[in-house]
Amino acid sequence: MSVAPLATPLAPAELLPTYRTAAAERLALGIPPLPLSAPQAQALSELLQQPPAGEEAFLLELLSERIPPGVDEAAYVKAGWLSAIAQGTVSSPLVSPLEAVNLLATMIGGYNVSALIGLLAHGDGAIASQAAAGLSRTLLVYDAFHDVIELAATNPYAQQVVDSWAAADWFTAKPELPAEITV
Repeated sequence: MSVAPLATPLAPAELLPTYRTAAAERLALGIPPLPLSAPQAQALSELLQQPPAGEEAFLLELLSERIPPGVDEAAYVKAGWLSAIAQGTVSSPLVSPLEAVNLLATMIGGYNVSALIGLLAHGDGAIASQAAAGLSRTLLVYDAFHDVIELAATNPYAQQVVDSWAAADWFTAKPELPAEITV
């Protein structure tokens, strides 16, 4: 998965001041900041590769908490960038390849699925294993289900995913509901 150029690019240096201004305006209205747009996510990925001093924690928060999961355009940018980090074609002092896989696994489904499936064949067993763990907890895979089934014939990590789905680990790993819920 590669990150496509965006129609309305945002200079990385503009991201933090414009985001903070918009977030403050919304906070004054008592509402949370908007999620990042695709151009903002692209600018964020560039900042994460060369983070400004003192902004590291804020950049990581934006990456993990302010980009919608699934099939949003910003999620496409995030999944592509995290996949590149996990594959080692891009680097960041803030996000290791293994952390990139962990972040991909939190995206619920959508654009992260093909990246996680591709990482099942990664030469580093820790990356492939983490991709399998993340994909095992991802249910919104749609037609990619068939890709995992096919890959499972030759890839032990894909077989782990299939076995996990069959055992419903995604469900049984959830905390038990209390015996009584008071409303």
